[in-house]
Amino acid sequence: MLAIKPHKIKQRCQLTVPGSKSYTHRILVASALSDGLCTIENALFSEDTRLTMAALRQVGIDIDDSGDGRLAVHGQKGALQPCGEKIYLANSGTSMRLLTAVAALGRGSYTLAGSKRMARRPLADLVGALGQIGITAHCENPSGCPPVHIRGGTPQGGPVDLDCRTSSQYLSALLLIAPYTRNGLDITVTAGPVSKPYVDMTVGVMEKFGVTVSRQGYEHFSVSGRQVYRARSFTVEADCSQAGYFWAAAAITGSQVKVCGLDGATRQGDVRLTQILESMGCRVLRETDGIQVCGHPLQAVTVNMSDMPDVVPTLAVVAAFAAGTTVIHGVAHLRAKESDRLAAVVAELKKMGIRARCDDGILTITGGRPRGTEIETYDDHRIAMSFAVAGLKAPGTVIHNEGCVEKSFPRFWQVFETLYA
Repeated sequence: MLAIKPHKIKQRCQLTVPGSKSYTHRILVASALSDGLCTIENALFSEDTRLTMAALRQVGIDIDDSGDGRLAVHGQKGALQPCGEKIYLANSGTSMRLLTAVAALGRGSYTLAGSKRMARRPLADLVGALGQIGITAHCENPSGCPPVHIRGGTPQGGPVDLDCRTSSQYLSALLLIAPYTRNGLDITVTAGPVSKPYVDMTVGVMEKFGVTVSRQGYEHFSVSGRQVYRARSFTVEADCSQAGYFWAAAAITGSQVKVCGLDGATRQGDVRLTQILESMGCRVLRETDGIQVCGHPLQAVTVNMSDMPDVVPTLAVVAAFAAGTTVIHGVAHLRAKESDRLAAVVAELKKMGIRARCDDGILTITGGRPRGTEIETYDDHRIAMSFAVAGLKAPGTVIHNEGCVEKSFPRFWQVFETLYA
């Protein structure tokens, strides 16, 4: 466990955060499917992205790690090697969903498995969609959760109806393999998607690798078959989800924190946290080399966060210090994350003396004066990092299992220390 030090916070702080986890996953997959050598700068090296790299190596993709944040991925034009061993993906939902689709391009049978929590994370809608394009796949669990078995081959392609109420990653997974189907994919989204900006990120990566994607909003996507990802170099931009913890720190402490390497033009939906903080009373400076949040007395807001689920725990912690009652809509899908994040946030805020509840996917938090307590993280990196921010203003806050941040931000605690005066 780790006690958060109630030290004085710097009035002005400038820092950097790692490359985007979401972009790193997508770029790794596109590079592996490309027609040659791809170099990736500022890639995120975390538990989740290492699991994706290890899985790609298991199916025959050479990935060279220079040790300085640069990767060299040797693409194989969508040709994957057989793999008789289970591919273990722990609790990385992005790895599981994207690679379930990628395995459809391989030869032979593949089994993707994970942790106990992963065995409760839904996958049935994606597996059903693979069946629509001629791929045999099934989940071991009757509930439609991993482990999942896929028999690879060249997918026929064609029309697909896809329910994305639980995760937009189902759509991203199908889009990423669409160029290597015989007839392409015409995907109709029958419900959802949640987390729309992540779909935009996927399409953006595909287009930068030379693949054409036609779309009608978020309802219909068409990708012609027999296209190829063209090898290229790619620099991963800083991660807005990780930046959010430090913008939140500025908001609740009244300090000024600038996160470098980001601008307002990013496709990452979590950058919108800065707009929400503005509406709560903060001042935000969007500059060419970074985004700065200047804290100010906070007022509650009502907001829909269906498109930015990863920063919901962050905003929930900020709301605990705001005057009034904050209402967060559109977050029912957070129950199927690394933990049941809605239950986790409510439970830990209550332990801090804050009134919080969740009904029908609506999270309600009445601000006050949070008190320090021992925070259970539920082995969820985002719960650990969000409540660490609360500890800056609530002396006596202790984070259990602080090592779970390895999943997405291995150096979080070192960067967190830079906030102290």
